[in-house]
Amino acid sequence: MNSYAPYSELEEYCLVEGSSGLFYPGTRIENISFPLTISAVRAAICSCLANNDRPISIFQNEPVSELLNFWKEEYNIKRIDTLPDSPELFDPLITAEIDVMSTLHDLTKYSVTPHSDFQVTALLETEMGYITGVNIEVSAWSLGLCAERTAISRAITAGYGDKLRRMHIYAPKGDFISPCGSCRQVLADIMPRQQVVLHHRNETSSTHFVKDLLPYGFTSSSLKRKK
Repeated sequence: MNSYAPYSELEEYCLVEGSSGLFYPGTRIENISFPLTISAVRAAICSCLANNDRPISIFQNEPVSELLNFWKEEYNIKRIDTLPDSPELFDPLITAEIDVMSTLHDLTKYSVTPHSDFQVTALLETEMGYITGVNIEVSAWSLGLCAERTAISRAITAGYGDKLRRMHIYAPKGDFISPCGSCRQVLADIMPRQQVVLHHRNETSSTHFVKDLLPYGFTSSSLKRKK
């Protein structure tokens, strides 16, 4: 599994078992704005929920994710010390030819939105195919994930972080759909030179470079660990 940890170099990973029997990998996805860092457990659980699956157990060695107890209590998850000999891992990649708009619309049924009832979906294009993402809401609002960050964390964990091309975003109840500030910051960290295609409710779309969505965004090489 692959982390994105250029600031701490902390290789954090985990596997979350869903009630389906699939295991969902998660890795640490850091951000230059440190509070936006996604822990391995958060990434794995949100990936599980975004597949309409229910997390039932978690496997994680040291280092242990921040707020692990929150996630265990939120979904009554047990922590396990051993894995099956050959656990079946969730594969987020779609390699078949798809209709982007139809797929974005179909993905809305996977959104978990008990608080807002506002579904958002994303398709992240890679050199190998597409990675899906939907928005996930939990009881602590700040610990959920937007569709864009669900897709990014899935892609990086699966090893496609250096193969990202562009992202499509859709929200059927929105007017002019656009990434939130947190997602803009994460996109700027992960794929600053790529494009984002926004698919609006009136069936129009607009294409933007990520760097233009966050003008004057914060960057600093001094925050990275020196070799």
